Amino acid sequence: MTTSTAGFTPGDTLTRAEIHPVLGGSGFAGICPAREKRNVLIFSDSKIGKRYGYRDGWLAEDDSLGPIFTYTGAGKRGHQSLDGGNASILEHASMGRTLHVFVAVGNVPGTGTRTHKYMGEFKVDERRPYDIREAKDELNEDRNVIVFRLRPTGPYIREDSDTLPLVSRSRIRFQPSAGRLARAYRRQRRQRQPQTDTVRIEAIRDDLAEDFEAHETAAGMDIGQMELSLQNSTDQLSFEIYNQTSHTVYQPTGSAASDSITGALAQLLHAQRHLRSLVHDQPLHLMMLTPALPREDLRDLLAEHGIGLVYRNDSGGFSEFARNTPTGSTHRSFRCLDCPVPV
Repeated sequence: MTTSTAGFTPGDTLTRAEIHPVLGGSGFAGICPAREKRNVLIFSDSKIGKRYGYRDGWLAEDDSLGPIFTYTGAGKRGHQSLDGGNASILEHASMGRTLHVFVAVGNVPGTGTRTHKYMGEFKVDERRPYDIREAKDELNEDRNVIVFRLRPTGPYIREDSDTLPLVSRSRIRFQPSAGRLARAYRRQRRQRQPQTDTVRIEAIRDDLAEDFEAHETAAGMDIGQMELSLQNSTDQLSFEIYNQTSHTVYQPTGSAASDSITGALAQLLHAQRHLRSLVHDQPLHLMMLTPALPREDLRDLLAEHGIGLVYRNDSGGFSEFARNTPTGSTHRSFRCLDCPVPV
């Protein structure tokens, strides 16, 4: 095994007394920023996670960029926030700091001193830095936690004991406030970012989602985030706008252009098979939410896949586009009174 730039080899078993003099930081916190050494040390302990209903570890499957280690942020009571140690993880790259991950593996014989396995150097996933999920706090109250997605940047160790177990069947969880919290976190982060086209599109998408959720809530709908665990997988999909009343999933976009529509469509189709396998007292509806009416060929594309369409109309409200359901589809035909006539 190759030694990392930290001076430790992934797989080394160490105590904090051996770790901190080399990498900096101190104490017993799970997240230890080390300003003088330009590091952030992350300590994962399954005994602590088990108390609060979560577990850190490797996802069993890689994505297109490689392996991912998930780590639940700090905060034992109430919703976790993106400040303190959590901010030091999220902003480590902009602060010029390296993430070092350790996993508790036992105790020094005859003592209560914990030992930790060095996993290697990591960075926060740039495409999807974290997920918002539901867990219990120290008072056994439901709350939202931040689950960071970390990617190794050099040598690392990946063992079965540190890999999350596969989910035996698909399941969904409804989180009333997680979507709003995620949008608030992104809004907070955008204020510190250069205003690029990508950032602008994300802001449009989040404003659209926020306004639509408020619109549906005012109409008496039960709106929140759906967390979808996938069968035979350790990854999850999240949809920040889920109408629990009508069992409808909405995927918002920041643009009505082709790339935004096709990307959102792929997300909906990915979830479709897993969602359809679940027993529910309402039929499943999948919808695209766009900031303007897409062009005709894109509307046809959605109709071919049985995906409905809601868009922001010229008056600033929301309209549902009507298109006949393809022959043989099990999806409903969406109707509205103020929709434009299809051309």
